Amino acid sequence: MTIVTNSESETTREGEKLGRKLSPGSVVALYGELGVGKTAFTRGLALGLGISMNVSSPTFTIVNEYPGSIPLYHFDMFRLDNAGELFDIGWDDYLERGGVCVVEWSEKVSGAFTPETIVVKLLNLGGNTRSIEIVP
Repeated sequence: MTIVTNSESETTREGEKLGRKLSPGSVVALYGELGVGKTAFTRGLALGLGISMNVSSPTFTIVNEYPGSIPLYHFDMFRLDNAGELFDIGWDDYLERGGVCVVEWSEKVSGAFTPETIVVKLLNLGGNTRSIEIVP
């Protein structure tokens, strides 16, 4: 399924729609260049999970945790080089904690994902327009 959004708030709303459909143990792999809206989409996922905390990019911390009835674990792989480094920081432990794992810069760690991973590809079409392809 491919969606086109024309603003950051529309991108956030599309994330919220997906967030409402997620269950404990879901993994969402986000792909896209810098500034394409991965964090805005994740903000929406959090809202869809009932999390009202401010969601920000975990670039310098690698992972941010947001508590809720279904917790959200928000990873940013920008500073990592490969999937092995993701496992070194406890990826397996996060998968077993019963939350939703969302990974920005998934292209750097694609070997860590299972076939059940939901893939979201964001593409800048110019200005504020984004294409969001969701592959369940």
